[in-house]
Amino acid sequence: MDQAVAASLPPTVLDWQERVRSAHAHKTPLRIRGGGSKDFYGARLGGEVFDTRSYSGIISYEPSELVVTVRAGTPLAALEQSLAECGQCLAFDPPHFGPGATVGGMVAAGLSGPSRAAVGAVRDYILGLELINGQGELLRFGGQVMKNVAGYDVSRLMAGAWGTLGLLTDISLKVLPMQRAQATLYYECTAQQALDKLSAWRAKPLPINASLWQQSGEGEQGHLLVRLRGAVAAVQSALDGMGGTMLDHGQADGAWLACREQQLPWFSDMDPSHALWRLSLPATTPVLPCTEEGLQPLMEWGGALRWVQAPMQHAQALQALAASVGGSAVCFRPGPQVGLVASDDFGFTPASPALRQVQQRLKQAFDPHGIFNPGRLGDWALS
Repeated sequence: MDQAVAASLPPTVLDWQERVRSAHAHKTPLRIRGGGSKDFYGARLGGEVFDTRSYSGIISYEPSELVVTVRAGTPLAALEQSLAECGQCLAFDPPHFGPGATVGGMVAAGLSGPSRAAVGAVRDYILGLELINGQGELLRFGGQVMKNVAGYDVSRLMAGAWGTLGLLTDISLKVLPMQRAQATLYYECTAQQALDKLSAWRAKPLPINASLWQQSGEGEQGHLLVRLRGAVAAVQSALDGMGGTMLDHGQADGAWLACREQQLPWFSDMDPSHALWRLSLPATTPVLPCTEEGLQPLMEWGGALRWVQAPMQHAQALQALAASVGGSAVCFRPGPQVGLVASDDFGFTPASPALRQVQQRLKQAFDPHGIFNPGRLGDWALS
């Protein structure tokens, strides 16, 4: 590295580079970890813990430009508070899953909240980032404007890589103003009735920002929540034409927060011998026979995201069912009696030969000795 460039880097980044170089030389596995709020996810959690929280803080924030650049170890809550003070937000509504969630962990996990179907995913808001690869080299991709991509967009590739490709240091994100108006409507209906309503509404210019259907007691009956966000006139017009019962803001905000953080009773009352499965499906997919116990899936994103509770031995059946309609199924969170399993079939849908080859080439390019988060995404991350 050029001495002038090295002299301009924060001491923490220089220390991180040396630690990664040492790990590369000795082929020592490293487990990149921020607040650990998403440690429940993955086939294995192995390696020496590499805590990123010492590198924290907002580097630059230009509210008029809708851009913020932040260090990876920055608490996600702190960033959101700073944005809120300027009337802005992370539009994709990222889940925290714990008080220690960091911005780097948010990007690495690539998880979006209830707003995702309306506004896009985490990766859509990444303008650029800086990372240390598996050889200790500091690499920069993208920038601080939307039109900065020439060729392959490596920055967005890091969203959902779960730290298997590099150690994030600095991240530039697009932010958006908070919407002027918001309201939540409540409907009593079955799951299929909810899907039919959502399908009809998709054909109309309605400011629907989020949806949630969950079962109410036993049987098929449940309730649908629909969140509207946008200009005052647009929200009021939707309220006049969509029917339903409007919830008060406090009740609605609590429900959406509980949905985002998976704190609804539907999640917290899960059988400890079951796992939580995440099914990504076409939104038009009808109700599927996912479970035998009578507990129906919880649906978000207009029906495109469905959460299912089922034992681990149902993995192949759930994956086959999802694949039959053009979707996928993955084990998202094992139950307390399941735990992390050292197995390559930990609920991950097997990649096609072509995709697996791409994954392995990326891993070889960024982390040739496989030191970053080995096994977290199954055996491909070890190659």
